[in-house]
Amino acid sequence: MTVLERPSRERPRPPRQRPAHRVARALVVAGLVVLAFLLGIAFARTLDERPEQGDVVTSVRTLTPLPQEPPVRTVTVTVTSP
Repeated sequence: MTVLERPSRERPRPPRQRPAHRVARALVVAGLVVLAFLLGIAFARTLDERPEQGDVVTSVRTLTPLPQEPPVRTVTVTVTSP
C-alpha cells in the first residue's frame, strides 16, 4: 500500500459456515422449541389436575366458661423505686 492509496474501510467478511454447522444449529433450535412446547403442555396439565376447592363451611360454637374457684390466698407485692 502506498501513501496515495486509501485504506479499505470495509470489514473483512467472516468465514462462511459449513452446511453441517447450519444443520446442527437448526436441530438444536428445533429441539429447544419442542422442549418448550412439551413443558407448556405439562404445565397446563398440572393446572387442570389440581384439586377443586370445595364450598366454605363455617361452624359457630358457643363455649360456656368453666366454674372458677376463689383463690386460696392473696399476695400483695410492694415495689419501691430506687
